[in-house]
Amino acid sequence: MNDTPLIAVVDDDAGMRQSLDGLVRSLGYRAALFSSAEAFLAAPEAASSRCVISDFQMPGGMDGIELARSVGNSLQGRVILMSAFLNDKVRGQASDAGVRCFLRKPFDGDTLINCIESILTD
Repeated sequence: MNDTPLIAVVDDDAGMRQSLDGLVRSLGYRAALFSSAEAFLAAPEAASSRCVISDFQMPGGMDGIELARSVGNSLQGRVILMSAFLNDKVRGQASDAGVRCFLRKPFDGDTLINCIESILTD
């Protein structure tokens, strides 16, 4: 069994998934990439992920807030949400759903790293 934390990346944009994969792996973590919330929830990695980085808006399915609600207690407070469209209403909904960090795209890589490290050290 691998004790290295697994971080799930959920984003409909393949370029963003690849970019985040590189960042996560450069920090020494494992990464699992998913193009939708539904794909993540159906995968075996959903049970072993220590953190989820998700886009807020994903066409044709669940959004990031719905994903955060779906993972409930298993990942409570271990969800990082990204969006170019974060506003106070979205932030409130995300907070209520247990989202720990909110990142407005484009964001600085160090900000994401700080969020990941904070989540994994709790």
